Amino acid sequence: MTENVWSYKSTAGHLAGTDLTGYKVEATDGGIGKVDKHSDEVDDAYLVVDTGVWIFGKEVLLPASTVVRIDVDERKIFVERTKEQIKDAPEFHRDKHLEDPAYRHEVGAYYGLGGPFGGRIV
Repeated sequence: MTENVWSYKSTAGHLAGTDLTGYKVEATDGGIGKVDKHSDEVDDAYLVVDTGVWIFGKEVLLPASTVVRIDVDERKIFVERTKEQIKDAPEFHRDKHLEDPAYRHEVGAYYGLGGPFGGRIV
């Protein structure tokens, strides 16, 4: 079951319609980049994060459920994953994967139930 992976938690402080583009993204062990694109669609919410030099200029796709807090004043988004966990996620290529249901299922499985995070319910 991966559908809840694509929804913001009610405690994250996300307000629908807020433009998160440019917000800094913080993993549990430090910064990973800035939001380049995002969606807040119901059951299809995500962040595309430009990692800059951290992972050699790659982008990563983070399901909305990884967000634990959004600080609008500081323009920061805090996610409950380490840099290593994000780096080890399925490789993301915007042109190939953004609209690919099979890839989204793979990412959902990685971050959700049955994934490497102890089967935590999201």
